[in-house]
Amino acid sequence: MSVFANLVEQLAQLLEPFFHASAAAAAIVLFTAFVRLLVHPLSRAAARGQKARTQLQPKIAELRKKHGKSPERLQQALLELHAEEKVSPLAGCLPGLLQLPAFFLLYHLFSNPTIGGEANELLGHELLAAPLGHRWVDAFGDGGVFGAAGLVYVALFALVAAVAAFNYRRTKRMMAATGSSVPVSVPVGGGGGGGEQVPGLGAMTKVMPFMSFFTLVTVAVVPLAAALYVVTSSTWSAVERAVLYR
Repeated sequence: MSVFANLVEQLAQLLEPFFHASAAAAAIVLFTAFVRLLVHPLSRAAARGQKARTQLQPKIAELRKKHGKSPERLQQALLELHAEEKVSPLAGCLPGLLQLPAFFLLYHLFSNPTIGGEANELLGHELLAAPLGHRWVDAFGDGGVFGAAGLVYVALFALVAAVAAFNYRRTKRMMAATGSSVPVSVPVGGGGGGGEQVPGLGAMTKVMPFMSFFTLVTVAVVPLAAALYVVTSSTWSAVERAVLYR
């Protein structure tokens, strides 16, 4: 973790002439963009897989009609169909899962007062008036919800809500277009793709269109540095999926 802390500190120093006191926040945004670029090939592969799953809809409809009275047989037939067509129903989850280590690394980095036995200097950095190591609840004691620090969170919440609403509308449109009750892709940053219902994921898929709104809770409870990662990644996901799934 100390190595990563040094990298963030050095990147912040490079950006300081442009972003001044918010240089560390800018470094986190750039770090997030770098992570998303690394997993972008997987996102493209997931998009191709989603299109392949969409093309399987007629065959899936036939299987449901044939085995509608036997859920076990239907599940087995769907799995066999995916294996035969070499399409993984869970491939869309990979980009989101591979981002989790980066998110938790930032979370722990800005939650620990010390790193390698020394004071964590990163906690002294801010995004405008909000310390990167603080949470939304800390803003209540620093001017209230509409204080200097609170307004930073208000802006983040507004951005997350806008992205979540965009993802919700897109997900509903894709589900309606494919005749599906659930999208398959499950990105960490929010949103979803479209496709057939995956056996065993029924309970989770009922809330899939609303998953982007859960990001609001994440932003509220994690350190601001980790919240920046989530917000940046969610926005990237919305734009990326709008392009790849158009």
